[in-house]
Amino acid sequence: MATAAARAQPRPAQNPARESRPAVPPRPIPRTRPRVAGGVVWILLVAMLLAGIVALNVAVLGLNMEVDRLDGEREGLRAKHAVLASELSSAAAAGRIEAYATRRLGLVDPVQTTYIRLDGLKR
Repeated sequence: MATAAARAQPRPAQNPARESRPAVPPRPIPRTRPRVAGGVVWILLVAMLLAGIVALNVAVLGLNMEVDRLDGEREGLRAKHAVLASELSSAAAAGRIEAYATRRLGLVDPVQTTYIRLDGLKR
């Protein structure tokens, strides 16, 4: 029983400075909360960025389609210009103009030259 009585007696303090301090209540252990709000914000941010990228790609696709249409129109106008230039060059040919003047207007060949002397005029 002596050993049981010895066990029941309080131990003497080994550090006297420790006993003189008031006891600090233990801090409560903070409970961890799930950070759902932060995750939702990140998900919304990434979703908005992806939506912006998709909208940008759709706009670029529309502009590319417009460029293709304008390229086709430009090629058509170039072909029409070439046809009109060919018609203009054939219409402006000297032989054609001469034939038109002789046939329709009754003009004579420019090789036949006639001089008229006017005596009334003094030089």
